[in-house]
Amino acid sequence: MSTTRHNIVLIGFMGCGKTSVGRLVAQRLGFQFVDTDALIVERAGLPIAEIFSRQGEAAFRNMETAALRSLGILQRSVVSTGGGIVLREENRALLRDLGFVAWLTASEEILFERVSRTKKRPLLHTADPRTTFHELLEQRRPLYEGAAQFTLDSSGLTHEAAADAVIAEARRAFSWQTVA
Repeated sequence: MSTTRHNIVLIGFMGCGKTSVGRLVAQRLGFQFVDTDALIVERAGLPIAEIFSRQGEAAFRNMETAALRSLGILQRSVVSTGGGIVLREENRALLRDLGFVAWLTASEEILFERVSRTKKRPLLHTADPRTTFHELLEQRRPLYEGAAQFTLDSSGLTHEAAADAVIAEARRAFSWQTVA
């Protein structure tokens, strides 16, 4: 883990607020904001759902790992990751090398309600999305826990309060007095 890189990496299940909270954290610290899913879309020239349907999940996971590897040079950045980035051990090591890893979580009910607002979740295009959601969450929970240095349950928090909590913990963990 790099204490001099001053990067904050947000991990967590779909709907936990990584992108919204990450943008606020970056804005408040004057850091660059990077979203690995947006990076993949930009490089592939396709929306994630199309990558899944045309090329499959394995191809998407390969793109995800390549995107994460490409971020190794970042300094003073906030990185929002896709919910499944923790599935590969290589990715979990890359996340830890990149900076301070914060796991955003919320209750399963809140997460499912949030992701149900959109049809852009290819992994939930199943006969029983609720069961699929539960199974994916249970599979990934220990992976998030193992990769994270800090866990924040944002169930009752605004994005602003969650951003404040992440910043405060990053400052404590790395003694970032020089970070705005």
